[in-house]
Amino acid sequence: MRNLENKIEHRKSSIIRSVLLLFSLFFSLYSSSQCAMCRASLQGEEAQAQAEGINNGIVFLMVIPYVLLVVAAYAVYKIKVGKKN
Repeated sequence: MRNLENKIEHRKSSIIRSVLLLFSLFFSLYSSSQCAMCRASLQGEEAQAQAEGINNGIVFLMVIPYVLLVVAAYAVYKIKVGKKN
């Protein structure tokens, strides 16, 4: 009886995950547009330097969370390895 309940719960959670994955896929496709102000300021040949600066800023903002994640993972690893010794 307990095994059947576990299978039902597992099936429910996998259905919920699938639905959430499907919704996130649709919203990520929708959110790949550019804001109106960015598009207006970056259109044209003379805005090449400005577009390059905005792209560099986006990359900089994207890197920071990954660096923090790596530092946190390293700290957790050191704590776990320290407890084993």
